[in-house]
Amino acid sequence: MSLILASVTLVATPAKAGTEWKWKDASGATQYSDRPPPAGTPEANILQRPNASRAVQLAKPASEVDAAASAAKPAAAAKAPESELDVKRRKAEEEKEAQRKVEEEKAAKGRAENCTQARNYQRTLNDGIRIARTNSKGEREILDDKGRADEQRRTQEAIASNCK
Repeated sequence: MSLILASVTLVATPAKAGTEWKWKDASGATQYSDRPPPAGTPEANILQRPNASRAVQLAKPASEVDAAASAAKPAAAAKAPESELDVKRRKAEEEKEAQRKVEEEKAAKGRAENCTQARNYQRTLNDGIRIARTNSKGEREILDDKGRADEQRRTQEAIASNCK
């Protein structure tokens, strides 16, 4: 049992010893740690680094950190969140666009109904069916040939404007 304990201790000790950093701080005192020295410590003041396989996991060289930071800045700038004003303005534009589409659809539906009514009325006029209407005095009068021609012209204009 003691042999196993001794071998585990021997194996664990070099692993721990290889993961230590040694550097001189700003006041000149030697520091030991399992973490890298604080940012801004000159390379000349770093006296010992951990073994290479562990060092990569603990800290990246300053040049890699700078490169990663500079690469992250454009990505962050490209994905910058919209300001509240921009969001409100975009929503207002979307609402206006939706309202405009609703109005266009309503107008198109109205034109389609007017087109159908005008075509039906044109068929009635062409069939020669008698058409009566009320005049300004409230009297009922039957369309004569001149009145029928005027109604056909007006109906053609309605068809031309509504049936597109």
